[in-house]
Amino acid sequence: MDLPGYGYAQRGKKGREQIQTIIDHYLDARVELTCLFVLLDCRHEPQKIDLEFIDGLGESGIPFAIVFTKTDKISKSRLKENFTTYKNKLLETWEELPPIFFTSSEHKKGKEELLDYIDKINKSLRINKDHE
Repeated sequence: MDLPGYGYAQRGKKGREQIQTIIDHYLDARVELTCLFVLLDCRHEPQKIDLEFIDGLGESGIPFAIVFTKTDKISKSRLKENFTTYKNKLLETWEELPPIFFTSSEHKKGKEELLDYIDKINKSLRINKDHE
């Protein structure tokens, strides 16, 4: 499921609530959901809507990983600074952080790590299915 810019939707409060209801229903109904990837633009500081979404995933027990995108668009020092800000903000409410990846579609950075992680999840599902 892709929710491009769900946090920036040009809608009123009622429209945002409707989108949230659709998302919540989708996530609750997907029993076969094994990992949700939350894509965050690394150029931005933590957004309230993203932090609330991430906290909601944790409260619902939905497995997820965070993927920081567009790492080619900022300097390494700024990326480190933004990541540290995100990490510290998350650690205010989380004991342990979910898996985190850094990607750039332009430079193909992080692609292999992400694909390896997906492969690891798929292999664990096959092993669990074989043992049923």
